[in-house]
Amino acid sequence: MVEIATFAAGCFWGVEEEFMDIPGVISTRVGYCGGHTDSPSYRDVCNLDTGHAEAVEITFDPLQVSYDDLLKVFWGCHDPTQINRQGPDYGEQYRSAIFYHTEEQHHSALASRDELESRHTYRRTIVTQIVPAAVFWEAEAYHQKYHQKNSGGCGF
Repeated sequence: MVEIATFAAGCFWGVEEEFMDIPGVISTRVGYCGGHTDSPSYRDVCNLDTGHAEAVEITFDPLQVSYDDLLKVFWGCHDPTQINRQGPDYGEQYRSAIFYHTEEQHHSALASRDELESRHTYRRTIVTQIVPAAVFWEAEAYHQKYHQKNSGGCGF
């Protein structure tokens, strides 16, 4: 039995790379989630009128890697206190979000966020959205495994 996790943490190229080689992660794909436009393109999302976030969908084997372990990677790979921004990238498509697929994932996401807040892990308040998973629209082929295909390079 496999499960799905979906996270948004800035530019999906780097986020996908964080999860790809974790034992128990079966596959990753990048795309768009959480917006109101059907079948958005990268250009649509960059124009800031779709409401979508750049996201990574992770298929994993929960007997090899737990959702809680994936959450630790998620929290550690970006700054969850920045609203609509990660590093030099800004706009709502770069927001921090956890798109949960089950009530168990929902509770785990809330508990992990609350634990980080209670330990004052960050100097600012966590602004990560924790919302039900919506339709995941797979990004164009050239975005998939981008860093792997381009020797870790970014940009066009």
